Amino acid sequence: MLHELLLALLGYTGDLIIDEREHRTSLGIPLSFDAPSADKPTFKLAPDVSFIQPSERDVIERVVTLGFYYRELDRFATKSRNLSWIRSANNESPLSRATELLKGKKEKQSVYRRAIANGIVEVLSVYRSAVLHIEQKLLSDPLPILVTVTQGLNKFFVLLPPLYELILEIERDDIRGGRLLNLLYKRCHCGVPELQTCIQRLLWHGHQVMYNQLASWMVYGILHDQYGEFFVSRQENTDTERDSFQTDMLEKLARMSTNDASLSNWHLGFHIALDMLPEYIPMGVAESILFAGKAVGLLRNPSPAFRFHDVLSHQHIPRGSQTSQVYKGRFYMQKEPSLDTKPTGQELLPQSEADKIESMLQDLKESSEFHRRSFESAVNSIRAIAASHLWQLVVVRADLNGHLKALKDYFLLAKGDFFQSFLEESRQLMRLPPRQSTAEADLMVPFQLAAIKTIGDEDKYFSRVSLRMTSFGIPLKSSQVDFPMVKAYVGGDPSVLSDTPSDMSLDGWDGIALEYFVDWPLQLFFTQEVLSRYCRIFQYLLRLKRTQMELEKSWASVMHQGHSDFAKRRNDRMDYSVSQQRRQRFRPMWRVREHMAFLIRNLQFYIQVDVIESQWNVLQAHIQDSHDFTEIVGFHQEYLSALISQSFLDIGSVSRILDGIMKLCLQFCWKMENQETSINTAELEHITEEFNKKSNSLYTILRSSRLAGSQRAPFLRRFLLRLNFNSFFEATARGVLNVVRPRPSLSVLQ
Repeated sequence: MLHELLLALLGYTGDLIIDEREHRTSLGIPLSFDAPSADKPTFKLAPDVSFIQPSERDVIERVVTLGFYYRELDRFATKSRNLSWIRSANNESPLSRATELLKGKKEKQSVYRRAIANGIVEVLSVYRSAVLHIEQKLLSDPLPILVTVTQGLNKFFVLLPPLYELILEIERDDIRGGRLLNLLYKRCHCGVPELQTCIQRLLWHGHQVMYNQLASWMVYGILHDQYGEFFVSRQENTDTERDSFQTDMLEKLARMSTNDASLSNWHLGFHIALDMLPEYIPMGVAESILFAGKAVGLLRNPSPAFRFHDVLSHQHIPRGSQTSQVYKGRFYMQKEPSLDTKPTGQELLPQSEADKIESMLQDLKESSEFHRRSFESAVNSIRAIAASHLWQLVVVRADLNGHLKALKDYFLLAKGDFFQSFLEESRQLMRLPPRQSTAEADLMVPFQLAAIKTIGDEDKYFSRVSLRMTSFGIPLKSSQVDFPMVKAYVGGDPSVLSDTPSDMSLDGWDGIALEYFVDWPLQLFFTQEVLSRYCRIFQYLLRLKRTQMELEKSWASVMHQGHSDFAKRRNDRMDYSVSQQRRQRFRPMWRVREHMAFLIRNLQFYIQVDVIESQWNVLQAHIQDSHDFTEIVGFHQEYLSALISQSFLDIGSVSRILDGIMKLCLQFCWKMENQETSINTAELEHITEEFNKKSNSLYTILRSSRLAGSQRAPFLRRFLLRLNFNSFFEATARGVLNVVRPRPSLSVLQ
């Protein structure tokens, strides 16, 4: 009887101790290996056993439940550790493999389940040793009793039932990967020390797999996750919107550089799989792991064209045709990289640093318990190492600061002499509507003439700049440039609320844009989104500068006309009263022109000096103090956001008013240039009235407490002080709002 009991404790039933599931099967066929487990123990004493007392029956039936738990745990461990699928997968034909997959016969494997099964095998081996020890005691005891069995197995009553519940939940919910770690971590928090130690051991086995995957990812930059169980995973096209976004992004990346796998992997290759991220690993730490692995992979696999370009970048490239030069440079760099000077992963990430990363992960792996603080500290240290070497690559080797200065020169109009020359050369061209087929080619002539006049041979970055026409009087699509919207009230009136970007177009030449050719690895920093934001600011600044130049040219034109009249009066004895009458007639118009020029000049000074230069100095200070790539990316994003917000590009009401003011200024200048033939007083009065309304509305919005009193535009008060130095704007704005004192119009012309 005791021998039958010992066999049942190891999962083998017989005539005395039976499995109810098998007993109730009509045909008596044992259940298959893959049959689902029962929710409750099914080992019982046979009902026809009559020589055992009821009290002993209760004790035996309680003890044999351990045999049931042992058998089910052993079945789970054997099934999870079965590696025969590897051999069969290697030997079977592709056709049969596809057939099995379609029929659903192949079960998804899991390395995490296999690791947990190894831990369960350890527990079961201790249990088997205890059963063997009981057998030895029973054989050595001249009078074996049942108490010997129960006494030796008492501690397993707190271990095997919870483990059985654990595997039931794992199989029922198909838990694997990070979700399995999360389940074990929750089960660790219990009040039974023995069970807590056991679950912690299972969790340790699961963490061994995770640390191996972390080592592969963070030491070598390789994602080793055959079954999709790691919380870092490859990006999958599971969503139509995501598909279209990724397609657009990949096309843009292809235009920016060579077909470099490291670049697409950096931007679109990997992401955090939230369903596989254990809850005890914060999202910030997971993102640090993601960044470190991507950085290490990029450092270990540099682009073949990088070092070759680094050599050429210090050599002067003669300026020819701007468009052909840029494409010629791209083609040359793609086809003829120098193999002798190609950087290696060993050079960008020294082996000593890789060993340091591996050592930190090995220390975590050898720890018997998972310590969250130690884990986060190690991850942050590894991220700092990767970010430092990536900083060395992008900032030092790739000359990031030089490219930032070039973007400031050309996209933020810091080279004012160049754009002044370009606008002067293209002034007559821009009086006509652009031709869609030849607009870019037409602009290339003044663009190159301006470059010859103002750009020196030492400027090695100008060859990367090219002129484009993105649209013909059509606003940019919202998908091209995305800005956060900021709501603004006019004088506190919610009825004048606006939170949409400006869609007003001055004329067909608003589509003038710049493109900047970026090499590897600078695409990590200058993403397509970043360059789009630069382009949006450039288009705004170019319109502003064009408006300012037209106002200046109109004043120069009238001065020239005045001098001509004076010379004619002297030569032809022209009637002085006629000339005086004409000058008196145009005086109110030039007063309006001066108001326009005053506003445009102050706005231009505010943006170029108070916004761009101040933010540039802040960015330079951050770059000098930081040696972390992610920090510099963050500082640059703050820099661009500050430029956009402090220039009011993200406030729809303000940007619409400014675009309207620039449009009115250009219309006014073009009307005044035709003043020799006839003067349309009604049109000029309408332009003046609209300008007064828009300038007063602009001042009212900017002086509101939501803008002037906030930190989003720290130098806005200076701009308002320059505008309202003599209280003129404040008085007229108050008069317009109270409908008391309208600003004077051109009634004198009548």
